[in-house]
Amino acid sequence: MGVPERTRGKRRGKVAKVALLAGLVAILATGCSGEEVLRFGWPEGVTPEADRMRTLWTWSVIAALAVGVIVWGLIFWTIVFHRKKKGAVEALPRQFQYNVPLELFCVVLPVVMVCVLFFFTATTENSVLAKEPDPDVSVDVTAFQWNWEFSYPDEAKTPDGRPVATVGSSTEIPLLVLPTDRKIQYNLRSTDVIHSFWVPEFHFKRDVLPFPEKNNQDNQFQNTIDREGAFVGRCAELCGTYHAMMNFEVRALSPDKFDRYMQLRTQVNPQTGLPHTTAEALSIMQGEGCGEVCSPTATTTQPFATDRTLRTATG
Repeated sequence: MGVPERTRGKRRGKVAKVALLAGLVAILATGCSGEEVLRFGWPEGVTPEADRMRTLWTWSVIAALAVGVIVWGLIFWTIVFHRKKKGAVEALPRQFQYNVPLELFCVVLPVVMVCVLFFFTATTENSVLAKEPDPDVSVDVTAFQWNWEFSYPDEAKTPDGRPVATVGSSTEIPLLVLPTDRKIQYNLRSTDVIHSFWVPEFHFKRDVLPFPEKNNQDNQFQNTIDREGAFVGRCAELCGTYHAMMNFEVRALSPDKFDRYMQLRTQVNPQTGLPHTTAEALSIMQGEGCGEVCSPTATTTQPFATDRTLRTATG
């Protein structure tokens, strides 16, 4: 005799309860907050653009899980309720090869899903890549083996008439000092090979090409940084021997601190007779109570031993 239907129902109920309990324990054991769970592994960003991409990722994963649950449910429903019964005469299952409504459903629904995903992907991409005609701050980013130079063409000039600029050395990581809550435009250019400007907390990466206008390359993008902090930046395009060491650091300061930083960069250090360097300006600000965010040296990465000054940003 087979197992009574009532007994099988109890077993299925126990299995369902155990599965539910195991899933609940798995979620609680991770120690994740609700916001972390909804990110589905997406790292936390520091720009509105990163938040928009995270939102797209969250809803895409939820949609994928919903489809997965339906597919898994149909599979397990078939396995549980359409098994061959013991002693039953084997017969062909009901055929559906000429069921036009079912065929239309299986074609139309995936097409609708793809169109919806394409729409939200395109609108998010357009939002992330949008540019304002008059950004608050512009910074020229020049990449070269294996270093970075950052200059501010629209800010106040140094006493010798040059724009404020920062370049790295073998003992000092280049710091890209930027304001929070202001629209920033990055103008990217390389003087030798292809590099790539990547700050993980921006959730954005763009190749840095020599002669971008000749390569039909959009070498500009904009964003806004939400909070103060120090964020490591990297070259994400294999560019030669010391590619892995070609790091920099974004230092995000509140607007008033950024204005003070630019003011100091245009003043002359009486001891050297030259405009204050990045480290000198940040050291002065730290002495004025700026705090750890005004550390004069990089806090997210370390310089490497080879000489970064063998090449220059002018090629």
